Amino acid sequence: MRTDRDFVRTGASTAIGDEGMAATSHPAATLAAVEILRAGGNAVDGAIAAVAMQCVVDPLMTGIGGDCFALYAPKGGMPIALNGSGRTARAAEISWFRDQGIDVIHDRSVHAVTVPGAVDAWCRLSEDYGSLPLAVVLAPAIRAAETGYRVTPRVAHDWAANAGRLSHDDGAMSAFLIDGRAPRAGEKMAHPALGATLRQIGAAGRAGFYEGAAAAEIAALLGDRGGLLDRDDFAAHSSTYVTPISAAYRGYRLHECPPNGQGVTALIMLRILEGFDLAERAVDAATRIHLHAEAARIAYGMRDRLIGDPEVAPIDVEALLSEASIAPLRASIRLDRAGPLPAPRDETEHKDTVYLTVVDRDRNAISLINSIFWAFGSGHYAPQSGVVLQNRGASFRIDEDHPNAIGPRKRPMHTIIPAMLTKDDRLVMSFGVMGGQYQAAGHAHFVSEVVDRDKALQAASDAPRSFSFDGTLTLENTIDQATADALAAMGHDVVRSGDPIGGCQAIALDHETGALLGASDHRKDGIALGF
Repeated sequence: MRTDRDFVRTGASTAIGDEGMAATSHPAATLAAVEILRAGGNAVDGAIAAVAMQCVVDPLMTGIGGDCFALYAPKGGMPIALNGSGRTARAAEISWFRDQGIDVIHDRSVHAVTVPGAVDAWCRLSEDYGSLPLAVVLAPAIRAAETGYRVTPRVAHDWAANAGRLSHDDGAMSAFLIDGRAPRAGEKMAHPALGATLRQIGAAGRAGFYEGAAAAEIAALLGDRGGLLDRDDFAAHSSTYVTPISAAYRGYRLHECPPNGQGVTALIMLRILEGFDLAERAVDAATRIHLHAEAARIAYGMRDRLIGDPEVAPIDVEALLSEASIAPLRASIRLDRAGPLPAPRDETEHKDTVYLTVVDRDRNAISLINSIFWAFGSGHYAPQSGVVLQNRGASFRIDEDHPNAIGPRKRPMHTIIPAMLTKDDRLVMSFGVMGGQYQAAGHAHFVSEVVDRDKALQAASDAPRSFSFDGTLTLENTIDQATADALAAMGHDVVRSGDPIGGCQAIALDHETGALLGASDHRKDGIALGF
């Protein structure tokens, strides 16, 4: 895999490591992972240390009140998957919502809060695959929460843009604002209540969260505000090991978590794109973006029609990815014209999350993603335990006929998806792309940049992005005007965005040299660091 770059132009080198590597979207999280690796921890220990740190230092993007998915490849082999997403209350009958006159679950609604699954997922991974005590692994995050941390530039930017999402909860405003405003870059923040809860989790494991004071406080808070979740719903929660789904792409194989995540969307996109030559000299930028946009239009349409909790609404992934299914979809794409616009969706905004990946000296690798969905989740905050509660239930439909209809003890359709790429049954790359709805398209784009365009890892992450969603083709402003004009001439509704699209982290295993190669997106504050 390439590591070269133009050292005159703005950019960063691909990180190089040997004994271990971590790539996250926040420097404190990367350093926490490396600290644990150097203390004798393995990749799972490092990943838990990193994600716990991000729950402290990037509280609008993630938290222990959210969900988690992971792919784990022991010794660089084939991955296994863990679904750490939470469920609705056992009392969440769709008829109850209809009787209350609720036809949409809004993002700040108490009914958007599902049981947080992240902590159970961390504890399960630590117990089954970690090598250090959980209390040791969580120590860097606890230290940051209790003694304070400095706010980094991208975090400060997002915090200021989303401070208003806390306005309906006085406790949240008190915990996360300074005199009614978001903290500025360089200012110091602390979260001792969250630190105390992390200490309890370190001491008692999952019971310290789901069966203790935190669950009691959260259930009482939600109940007082009209929610249905209770302490029994928390105590009953557990993560689930599942078999990854995958699809071949030009000699490689992309692995994703199965539904209720949207990973199958990325696989459908790549299966479609495999029928087109996307090499550097084969197509121009406009055609390449057009083909990605058309594949996304088709794949996201299928996602919205089909994906829900597989325990209630199973789908035949193998059939969806078969050539019999993909060939007519591929044939429907015109090279010179955009396809028909999709029906409008209920919501179109990109949501918030953190993704990270860690590989250790034994080449154990983990690809992990943790989210509270919208910025600051639902905005509902449990002050004694320091927990911001996710609003993942906002993606449910109040529609009995839809696979993502709300119901008792159901997991909603999830946008957060970790990924791994293998070749000849060996891990080649662990990666993920943040950005809510964009993530599936981001996976397809990143794999294509590495495989089709033979880009170095950091260059592939830095490459200009586009996203076709809900009838609009959004282009980052690094894409030239001639390309934008050509896409508009094809019939795309082109929108220029001054904001970045998504954020990527990746670690590749170079089997020729034995080195670890890492990348972290310039669109975030993070770093990839090897040693």
